[in-house]
Amino acid sequence: MAGRGFIHDKLELKFLILYITARVIEPIPFDTVLDLTMCDDAIDYFDFSECLADLVRTEHLSLSEDGLYSITEKGLRNSRICESSLAYSVRLRCDKNLAKCNRKLRRKSQVRASTEKRENGTYTVNLALDDDMGSVMELKLAIPREDMAKMLTERFQKSPERLYSEIMRVLMSSEPPEDAER
Repeated sequence: MAGRGFIHDKLELKFLILYITARVIEPIPFDTVLDLTMCDDAIDYFDFSECLADLVRTEHLSLSEDGLYSITEKGLRNSRICESSLAYSVRLRCDKNLAKCNRKLRRKSQVRASTEKRENGTYTVNLALDDDMGSVMELKLAIPREDMAKMLTERFQKSPERLYSEIMRVLMSSEPPEDAER
């Protein structure tokens, strides 16, 4: 182990990785596990990589075909037993980083945007926004060009609430034309 910090050996590093993967809300890629684990100055990349591989080999973690790590039942049991051996300051730092990571993961799962090419050469942009209760909005738009479709999906992902608010504002403030009733 390199540097000065609270994690002094590979066993403590494994405890830390289990602590993190037990608290993340969905499976995460290698880079995210690494970022969350590097919360202590004593951790280096090579020790981390070795410990992560050991945890998969011993079935404390599972690695999916698409490269996502998640904790197993065995890992959860051992994490609960060992988490108190982690330094309190390390756990606090982890919890802060995990809260931020979980917010991003939750947001990613609640905001979806995709593009499909149609037979006629145009595109369909699918935009969806969910909250904790379910679907808030689903919108499909026909778009003539791929670059426009890509731009719309990127803008929606950055600020889906703005689009939702604007749609609601327009729909709620517009009065139906009087001619439509006749």
